[in-house]
Amino acid sequence: MSIATRTGDGGTTALMYGRRVAKNHPRVEAYGAVDELNAALGLARATTTHGFVRDHLLATQQDLVILMGELAVANEDLERYVKGGFSLVTPVLTAKLDALVKEIEAQQISFKGWATPGATLDSATLDVARTVCRRAERRVCDLQTAGELKNAEIIIFLNRLSDLLWLLARWVETQAKA
Repeated sequence: MSIATRTGDGGTTALMYGRRVAKNHPRVEAYGAVDELNAALGLARATTTHGFVRDHLLATQQDLVILMGELAVANEDLERYVKGGFSLVTPVLTAKLDALVKEIEAQQISFKGWATPGATLDSATLDVARTVCRRAERRVCDLQTAGELKNAEIIIFLNRLSDLLWLLARWVETQAKA
């Protein structure tokens, strides 16, 4: 079977369980933006020189797979999705981010120069990931506005993740100055 199925040539795409929607449907925009975020995190993970950052980014990417899966399911199919053994975004996932934010905030971090990304390659890639995360959050908010989002925890998770990415970028810059 070829990756080029041609089923999307007319401007539609399939959600999980085969429902077809326009490629610019708010649901597709939302999970597409999260996919971009996952790729940006992959770049940050591949280029970082810090094992602490690499390990946490990988764990976050794994959680984003859960989030993308949930977004790729029409509301009418969510029950089927859960019965199929798939996970949803829960406060437990957000709590992991909260714990890491607290851990980093407890350290002596410099915020000098934070408004101009690019002090180091590591921090620059994290700042790019942060801005992509904010875009993903806006796309999920669009989905919510359209009445298509059942799980508001997704917005909370993305909001917290963008905070964490900002902090990780500042942590990396502080490590570079040490």
